[in-house]
Amino acid sequence: MCGICGKLNYDRNRPVLPSLIHTMMSEIAHRGPDDTGLFVNSNVGLGHTRLSIIDLDSGKQPISNEDGSIWLVFNGEIYNYQELTALLVSKGHKFRTKSDTEVIAHLYEEYGEEGISKLWGMFAFALWDQRQQKLLLARDRVGIKPLYYVNTRDALIFGSEIKAILADESVSAEMDPLAMDQFLTYLYVPGERTLFKGISKLPPGHYMTVTDGHVCVKQYWDIEFSDENTQRKNHDYAAELEQLLSTSVRDHMISDVPVGVLLSGGVDSTAVLSYAVEHAPERMSTFTVGFDDPSCVDERPYARLAAQKYGSKHYETTITAKDFLDFLPRYVWHMEEPVCEPPAIALYYVSKLAREHVTVLLSGEGGDEAFAGYQNYRNVFWLETLKRRISPLTSGIATMMSSVGQLPGMGKFRKYAPLMKLPFESYYHGRTADPHRFFARRKRDLCSGAFLERIHSGEWSPECVSSEYLRKSRTRGVLNRMLYVDTKTWLPDDLLIKADKITMANSLELRVPLLDHRVLEFGARLPREHKLRGWTTKYLLKKVLSPRVPGEILDRKKTGFPVPFQSWIRRDCSTAFWDLLTDRKTVERGLFNRKEVESLLSSNSAGMELGKEVFSLAVLELWHRTFVDREQVLLA
Repeated sequence: MCGICGKLNYDRNRPVLPSLIHTMMSEIAHRGPDDTGLFVNSNVGLGHTRLSIIDLDSGKQPISNEDGSIWLVFNGEIYNYQELTALLVSKGHKFRTKSDTEVIAHLYEEYGEEGISKLWGMFAFALWDQRQQKLLLARDRVGIKPLYYVNTRDALIFGSEIKAILADESVSAEMDPLAMDQFLTYLYVPGERTLFKGISKLPPGHYMTVTDGHVCVKQYWDIEFSDENTQRKNHDYAAELEQLLSTSVRDHMISDVPVGVLLSGGVDSTAVLSYAVEHAPERMSTFTVGFDDPSCVDERPYARLAAQKYGSKHYETTITAKDFLDFLPRYVWHMEEPVCEPPAIALYYVSKLAREHVTVLLSGEGGDEAFAGYQNYRNVFWLETLKRRISPLTSGIATMMSSVGQLPGMGKFRKYAPLMKLPFESYYHGRTADPHRFFARRKRDLCSGAFLERIHSGEWSPECVSSEYLRKSRTRGVLNRMLYVDTKTWLPDDLLIKADKITMANSLELRVPLLDHRVLEFGARLPREHKLRGWTTKYLLKKVLSPRVPGEILDRKKTGFPVPFQSWIRRDCSTAFWDLLTDRKTVERGLFNRKEVESLLSSNSAGMELGKEVFSLAVLELWHRTFVDREQVLLA
């Protein structure tokens, strides 16, 4: 894993300065502390910071083909590079290294842009074709590796992180108000926008070509969910999944440096460990994190159970409310956009621990996305099934659910009752875009009039990204539509961006074998009852894993990553959050009404579960101070 950056001036007589590429690389040095390299030829410059994983001695970048007409910088790992190398050698290509990077250059030389679809792995790369004077940017299918760009009138500037792009003086850090509206809706920014006006993400499964100032973005992959009525009968899906999981974990362990496993105490990370030990040449190392807050579910006993079963060298760390607060400004700096992911701070500290022992870390993230493991998938599916079967009675059922929701422990009925009267498309816009969330209900009161004018001009809708994916999947079943929306939005723009940025903050490569595109494609064509059967989520996956995962882990209630940020924000860190969100600089920014912000803070302190909203406003303000005001931020 590495960092890439570069610039292409549209005027061929205007050279790119090597000093600019060096400055860009210095901004992302944490992504690749082992080496740097650059290629500058007149109006194009490519930069690379290297974290050495494969071919430690000769894998230096940028790398070229045989005659130097193609130059490449690459971030990620190609897991089928050995097979591709053999294929390309059989076609006459000569390799100077044993790296996966060189494969991409020769693959392009042989197949052009069509070669991208032959790559299996996580990647973002930039390739310069000297003969055609063409720049090619590409990103992996799922969006595991990030890639940003800005298209000015004079140049195309790109980087693994936005900080590299901002190193160019022609690019200013200005907030996009429409992206901020999306953040208040989703608690992250989905799609191609970023909070920086004019700076975009290259979408997952897409590539971009730039020739003579003409920019063209094309899609080379999309996940296709099968119609449930066309499934194969009597197919042994369990045997196929077992083989697929073993193969994926094996492929993700390709490395010339030590590999460990991040244990969360859940089913998926335990499963990854179980397959990893079968392919590991030596004893595995595992890592987990806990908290000193007694109100939080402690995952460490379950992680220890998995480590003991599979004989790993197990390491743990514990974080406190002070650790949480101390890292928050750096969290914003590394994430570069406001994303409501408090668990990312715990990920930072466990990654820091892991980096003392390994360079590559396997994670169990992805099982819930591929096999419908989240409770909201189950709840919404059965809600929509109920609505379809009793459509004339939905109003009465909604009233009954609201009444039941008033009883102790029955709050979910109250949450889902209003959805009985709404069409699926009008309320499901992803796992975080809840129409009943505080921001959705109180946006007009919370936001200042001046800001509302900026976002409510024209026909803008913050849900436009997920609405388009709902439209594309309109012929599929409800469960598959939810999975499609979240795979295209929440997965790359929240979960995976967090995983990449926060582990790279510690110069650690995180790999996600359950999000291999082959696993996702298998899950997409799986009949619904193998993902959700009755009240059981991830049905087939759990069946396959039952001999591997201890029953105490397999049968326990899903808790996610239970970081006690709610109690920390309400109790230990309340003064710091109050001071940040009500001080003069924040108020004078003019985005929010101070009385509404104070009401939000007071309600959270009084016991309402508004920690995510408080956290979101805090990281939004810290984003402004860090990137727009260019301040060094400390929280007391």
